[in-house]
Amino acid sequence: MPLPTVAIVGRPNVGKSTLFNRLVGKRVALVDDRPGVTRDRRVGTAHLLGLEFQIMDTAGFEDEDPASLPGRMRRQTEAAVREADAALFVIDAREGVTPLDEEIARWLRVEDTPVIVAANKAEGRGGEAGRLEAFSLGLGEPIALSAEHGEGLVDLFEHLRPFVEREEVEEEQLDPEDPDRPLHLAIVGRPNAGKSTLVNRMLGEDRMITGPEAGITRDSISIDWEWQGRKVKLVDTAGLRKRAKVEDKLERLSVQDTRRAIDMAEVVVLLLDATRGLEVQDLKIASQVLEEGRALVIALNKWDVAEHASSLFNGVKAALVEGLSQLKDPAVLTVSAVTGKGIDQLLGAAFTLREAWNRRTSTGELNRWFEQAVETNPPPAPGGRRIKLRYITQVKTRPPSFVVFGTRVDQLPESYRRYLLNSLRKYFDLGAVPLRMTLRAPKNPFDR
Repeated sequence: MPLPTVAIVGRPNVGKSTLFNRLVGKRVALVDDRPGVTRDRRVGTAHLLGLEFQIMDTAGFEDEDPASLPGRMRRQTEAAVREADAALFVIDAREGVTPLDEEIARWLRVEDTPVIVAANKAEGRGGEAGRLEAFSLGLGEPIALSAEHGEGLVDLFEHLRPFVEREEVEEEQLDPEDPDRPLHLAIVGRPNAGKSTLVNRMLGEDRMITGPEAGITRDSISIDWEWQGRKVKLVDTAGLRKRAKVEDKLERLSVQDTRRAIDMAEVVVLLLDATRGLEVQDLKIASQVLEEGRALVIALNKWDVAEHASSLFNGVKAALVEGLSQLKDPAVLTVSAVTGKGIDQLLGAAFTLREAWNRRTSTGELNRWFEQAVETNPPPAPGGRRIKLRYITQVKTRPPSFVVFGTRVDQLPESYRRYLLNSLRKYFDLGAVPLRMTLRAPKNPFDR
């Protein structure tokens, strides 16, 4: 049974994202003194004095041309309110009611969603006049809040309880080995690669704000979804530019948010713009994903308008093989976020990779392969002294990690370790999954 949903609405810079972070108990929404930081809807699970509900942070409501970026952000906010069980209308108690607040109130009064007015930044007595002024909005008794300092949460609890209280349901525990658990799938790439457009095409709705402007997405937005009856937690992220070009504080926060999304993902889709080909920044992003131990799918987007498709695909594949030492055969697919072509193949590949990423192989199977691999290509003998490799075992999954035991393993060349990894990947059909291999020698009792 889904949790009830509360949408936070209001004009820019009244503290909506600060309140969102307060209710979910961690700093997940980007917060800055500048207005207009939040653009897409961000959803989290709120916990308020025993109440549990979905809380939705929205973009600041502005009176702009519907075709402009603020106008497209406003449409997202309007959609959020219509989907919610209740709307939390936040004003700035220190500034009092503004003409834009009055316009928002007029809009909310004609919607069917119940509304609670919260006068934020009301710490101490500085905001009492603004709270009283909010009675003029005609939306009932305003409550005084300080999202920054956590004041007024008891009043918020009392006002929200009629809309979100429900019988407790035992929370479902997600077993990492359960094949029915949601696939955590993050979409990453450079700005304007089409990440948000791809997410919208997957969902079949304009859930993310898109447009010709680069860098529209700032927060990493997580969406629960189903594909062919299989659960997916889909994460759209901010574009990653070269580090030298990232000077703005807000963009640095967005980059950190994207990196957290990679850390939490199981499979990461690196989306490339087929009209621009492969760039050095793409290789850096791919290397970062693999270093974090995440399964990687590379998708060439805008394939419907790509020129010289065959040579482009082969060139990108060759450059990836050369530039990514961690993978011998990276998974490369073609998609079109505009037409939807290739999306089912992309998601099918992501589920297959997740299965390999979680796979545990028995020690017996591993050592049958290991003996054959060592016999086919024995390790070198530096200085005329043989390196003996005795056995292998898997120590963990997510990603698959192995330990090889032997003598004088500190002298084993890196090229031989790569040979073992590539042979292991091919023999057990582990695909484009990062693998970890550690070499260990048994303790020598005569070392002292």
